[in-house]
Amino acid sequence: MSPLARRALTACLLLVVFVPAVLWAPHWLWGVLVAGVVALAAFEWARLSHFGPRGARAYAGALALFALAAPPLLATQWDDVKIGLIALAVAFWLLVVPLWLAGQWRVSQPGLRAAVGAAVLLPTWAALLELHARGPAILLGVMAIVWIADSAAYFAGRAFGRHKLAPAISPGKTWEGVGGALAALAAYAWLLSVYAGLPRMALLFALAGLLYLSILGDLFESWIKRVSGMKDSGTLLPGHGGVLDRIDALTSTLPIAAGMLIWLERSA
Repeated sequence: MSPLARRALTACLLLVVFVPAVLWAPHWLWGVLVAGVVALAAFEWARLSHFGPRGARAYAGALALFALAAPPLLATQWDDVKIGLIALAVAFWLLVVPLWLAGQWRVSQPGLRAAVGAAVLLPTWAALLELHARGPAILLGVMAIVWIADSAAYFAGRAFGRHKLAPAISPGKTWEGVGGALAALAAYAWLLSVYAGLPRMALLFALAGLLYLSILGDLFESWIKRVSGMKDSGTLLPGHGGVLDRIDALTSTLPIAAGMLIWLERSA
């Protein structure tokens, strides 16, 4: 089986599991599933950070336990926790990560790497809960931004890619791929404006901003893997690598998309 066919088959299998969970899982079960994703991604992050097997399992268990226990324990403070995690994501992705990539920092201190992993994964966890609570269409519609951009960039880059986007970080990514992703998202914005009645230009600007964030998430994980000397974050998903390889762009887009929705709702 070719790498592309293996990648497509894995994606189809993931959708077969994921879409029914989004559509029909009660909120408590969705929380358990998301905690499981957090555990797998945290374990891969710990391995990328060169934690030992015991330390990686303890780190993954700690983040998963927080994801499971926090909603019932912090029910009355959930809005404050949610806003705090979104603010953390905004600061991390808009301020820290651009500096990190520009300076090509090689952060190796275990405590700092553990804190960075939490800053990546916990806001993503909160966003998945928040968007799911707003309805399956909202969650799938936001995640589709990343899926469409990723697929369009992959095929446009393979067909037309000539100019490298960030060769020192991820040699396979090209500006032509970015152009393909932007064109695909422009079509998506048009469809949403026609069928959902959303303002077209505002939507296009929002999707362009989320595309920028998705690229940051992708490049950040690529740099972490390069520093760690690993090609993939794991081997769980054939054709895609690990869980982090599959959700890298979601970690940077979902929290800020959730924050945008909350801001629009409160300012309306």
